[in-house]
Amino acid sequence: MSLVLGVLPVALLLLGFPIFLVLLTAVMAALLLFMHIPLSVLHQTLFGAVNAYTLLAVPFFIFTGELMGRGSVAQRLVNFVNAGVGRIPGGLGVTTVCSSALFGAMSGLSAASVATIGRAMLPALMKAGYPMRFSAGLLTSMGAIDVVIPPSIPLLVYGTAAQESVPRLYAAGIVPALLLTVLLCSYVVWFCWRNGIGGEKAFDFGELGRAAARGITALGAPVIIFGGIYGGVFTPTEAAAVACVYAAGVPMLIYRELGWRDIFDCAQSTAIFTGQILVIVACAVLFGWVLTVNQIPSALTEWLTGMHLPLWSMLLAINVLLLLVGSFMDGISAILLLTPLLVPLVKALGVDPVHFGIIFTVNLGIGLFHPPFGINIFVAQTVLRLPLNMIYRGIVPFVFVYLVGLAIITYVPAVSLAGVHWLIH
Repeated sequence: MSLVLGVLPVALLLLGFPIFLVLLTAVMAALLLFMHIPLSVLHQTLFGAVNAYTLLAVPFFIFTGELMGRGSVAQRLVNFVNAGVGRIPGGLGVTTVCSSALFGAMSGLSAASVATIGRAMLPALMKAGYPMRFSAGLLTSMGAIDVVIPPSIPLLVYGTAAQESVPRLYAAGIVPALLLTVLLCSYVVWFCWRNGIGGEKAFDFGELGRAAARGITALGAPVIIFGGIYGGVFTPTEAAAVACVYAAGVPMLIYRELGWRDIFDCAQSTAIFTGQILVIVACAVLFGWVLTVNQIPSALTEWLTGMHLPLWSMLLAINVLLLLVGSFMDGISAILLLTPLLVPLVKALGVDPVHFGIIFTVNLGIGLFHPPFGINIFVAQTVLRLPLNMIYRGIVPFVFVYLVGLAIITYVPAVSLAGVHWLIH
């Protein structure tokens, strides 16, 4: 059984099999060879896995991101942030980071932020004299914030897999996302101050007012999402649906940039992406069910807790594991594969599962731009046409910045749980 559920999936992954097929093959082998359970369990569990109300938010948030990625919404956000930055070293770099965070607060999609904000900012960064290597690293790494800031799709999937409250997870993600944003902006300012870059323009209240007037409708989506959820108006799934309608209405009716053909293209892309996610969700839940039935998570928890290691070393080992997994596997698959194993362990260690959800997603966010296979690396190479060797060299300092943020988030639980306490009180 251990060979089937442990070695077989690793071997199939190394051979290049799709993750859903890896999980499904391991489960079928376990059922046929060891468990002797009717195969009808397969389709019952597969369909039951995706029959979850919370998962309805996934296609809505993806559709919102697709719609916001077209037209001038991204450029309006960039102009608004840039007008508020003023004359500081690295003003355009700070604008890039903050614009990406704002875009993530509307879509929850990291790769979409890299592609959309990156297209808007790369020419301006080059014109202002920012080094190509620095710009490549900044644009590739900035999207990692978007997996933590609500409405994060990885957090939503983690909440479903770990049976944790999605509003609590979203509340927990706010402060860590702000922390990562501040750390990234601080490094940008320091780098530009040291190299004499920045101070592109003086602060102008008039320009800020004009940019705010032009971008006020673009900023409505996060207001709807956060205000609706935490104001008790609707659930995260309902918030996603309302944001979806808003994201379609603003570019069509106010900006008049999108037509029905564009809406159809966005819906088509959303359907394909949603299908890719949900088939992994179904197979991962089935795999987790097999692990649970065979008491593998509890056995692993007893073995590790029996070693009596200090909490800090256990969290360090988990972080190293997640960083390695995130470098080779997409975040959704990693969450669904590892949550059944790790959540019982961290609960036994006394770690709040909401806090662990933030640790989990920050690790996977770093994996999005970490060599060798971070998806945002290839997004930046393909969409922004940046040289691959330049990206790899440019992201090194940004990896260290994020690792500092990860260490703070891991060992200072109050950073993550502050938002949860605010939600409760």
